[in-house]
Amino acid sequence: RREQRRSGRKPGKQPGGQGFALRRTEAPDRVVDHVPAACEGCGAGLAGAKDAGILARQITDIPATSASTTEHRLHRLRCSCGHVSTATAPAGVDRPVQYGPNLRALVCYLVVFQHIPVERAQTLICDLTGTRPSTGWISSVIGQVADLLQGSTQSVKDQLKAGPVLHCDETGLNIAGVSWWLHVACTQKLTAYHLHRSRGRVAVDEFDVLPGYHGTVVHDGLSVYDGPKYATARHAWCGAHLTRELHAAKENVPGQDWPAAALQAYHALNNAAHHARDHDAAIDPGELDTLTVNFTQAVLVGLAQNPRRPGREQSKTRNLLERLHTHHDRVLLFSQDLNVPFTNNQAERDVRPAKTQIKISGSHRSETGAKAWLTIRGHISTLRKHQHNVLDGLRDAILGNPWQPATGH
Repeated sequence: RREQRRSGRKPGKQPGGQGFALRRTEAPDRVVDHVPAACEGCGAGLAGAKDAGILARQITDIPATSASTTEHRLHRLRCSCGHVSTATAPAGVDRPVQYGPNLRALVCYLVVFQHIPVERAQTLICDLTGTRPSTGWISSVIGQVADLLQGSTQSVKDQLKAGPVLHCDETGLNIAGVSWWLHVACTQKLTAYHLHRSRGRVAVDEFDVLPGYHGTVVHDGLSVYDGPKYATARHAWCGAHLTRELHAAKENVPGQDWPAAALQAYHALNNAAHHARDHDAAIDPGELDTLTVNFTQAVLVGLAQNPRRPGREQSKTRNLLERLHTHHDRVLLFSQDLNVPFTNNQAERDVRPAKTQIKISGSHRSETGAKAWLTIRGHISTLRKHQHNVLDGLRDAILGNPWQPATGH
């Protein structure tokens, strides 16, 4: 394994980073005045003493939490005609006894967003609120809220299909001892998940985001994304994946210089793209041509120094070189169109919560539970990308008014 480079940074907060220190507020919610009873010097009383100023000290805290029960009495009145009319219950009040939207939103927040196992979430809620919900009820809430988010989830998928740039990725999951695949389609503002037993095109077709897509899709170069239903899109390959493969080739063929030359030109193109975006301009045509030729020449040298072997099976280095040569346009699309990112990091960040869930809470026990968890997680991801409060967003969904991103996001 290639040794990880040391950044040289010290542990802790970095210079220039955002600070979160507690600061004094000019509008406290409550003011309590404390007046000295006697002089600290001579002991005399201070009635009628002159005001010499105030020393203010603030404390920020949360109130002790305890669940409260509200009884809604639906009065029934009999008309002179004999008909009995019953008052309409408020939204969300549809059972004789039930937990309210705030508590159900807290359940989703803890189990889905904070990755807390169901039993520990039950203990936390009990200690925090004094209520004693069952683990079965907590699990049922996840499914109920996921059902309420179906319309919002479809809206996100529709907007993903209409966007100019789309990130796609997939990762393996274990559900009740069986291997599944999690597929993600996302942007900087939207996230959608799809769970399927297959990693292949059957799953991508069922996800129904990439088929017929006309923008640019960024992915890791997996052959799954080369299906005929996805030919309407431009394809860009993740530069981080290719960089790792070039580093591996550099170690596999230590006597050859082309991997270092390809990496140098590749990274220079990425730096030029960043610089152009920062200045709201295009890459200088002369610089772009020079760096592109340097990269292409390095690949051609590599092909010459690593000829094909007899038979179908080739070395990893040869396969990499052929992909770089054959799909030259996909590899360097980020430098031709500055709206296309260099990496597929957005998709990799969005699949990470599913892995975090497994590390903290373990594998899902059923397909139904896993799909419900992912539906809520996708909604939470989209909420956070728009800088909305997660608890408020979950509460709105439970009350029947799930938030949806505006068209064009």
